[in-house]
Amino acid sequence: MADRLTAAPSDEELAAEDEEDEPPALRLSRRGVLVLSGFGALVLGVLAWLVFFSSVLDVRSVAIQGLATDQLTVDEVRSAIGPVQHGPLARVDLDAVQRRVQAIPRVAKAEVWRGWPHTLRVKVIERQPAAAVKGADGKFTQMDASGVSFATESTPPPGVPVVELQLSQPAQDAAAVFPASRLVQGAVKVATALPSEVAKQSPSLLVRSYDDIELRLPGGATVRWGSPDRAQRKATVLLALLKQKAATYDVSAPDAPAISG
Repeated sequence: MADRLTAAPSDEELAAEDEEDEPPALRLSRRGVLVLSGFGALVLGVLAWLVFFSSVLDVRSVAIQGLATDQLTVDEVRSAIGPVQHGPLARVDLDAVQRRVQAIPRVAKAEVWRGWPHTLRVKVIERQPAAAVKGADGKFTQMDASGVSFATESTPPPGVPVVELQLSQPAQDAAAVFPASRLVQGAVKVATALPSEVAKQSPSLLVRSYDDIELRLPGGATVRWGSPDRAQRKATVLLALLKQKAATYDVSAPDAPAISG
């Protein structure tokens, strides 16, 4: 007897069988959704309480970095930070801490961040003196390269040019146009431009007027600098001239320098 042939199932029949084999989709009831939402909110609330309100993640230490000299101490920085260094670390106002630290005269810049789980970290960049300005009282005010004064002491720091105003009568008469503060700023510009080999000798910068600045080196030599203009160019020329021994170096016109003595 001939074999009977069975027809192969169609694509539609196979698809129907696959759908019957698939497990039914899991669907939460409205009550289940509410329960899960409530549980999630509870977990988030507990986490928020732990981070922002409990003592679990309190500030337990303040790490101060970047203090390069003994002129600024860790205690001074912590005192400036004040009470904001206590309580939960997450609630510390980092901007407020930064402002308080940068309000310290010797601080040029501060960076503040959280060091989880318990440390408030502060990095300090101290101002560096570019010049010490001698006042009428004989004390020396330290100024950085940007012309900001940040400390006054009885002696100048070592390795820093000393600025002294010895104004001529015309300069005094022109005080309305060129006040002493502007003359000092010009002298600081000169001090900042000086080659390190010269600046570290703590030379004296005598300011008679805006166009008449004189540099006196510890060895007795004199440098006629002129105005603060083209300070970098004058510094380069001076460094070359100092290779020759002389009593006077003139870089007031840097394209036509001169030496004598």
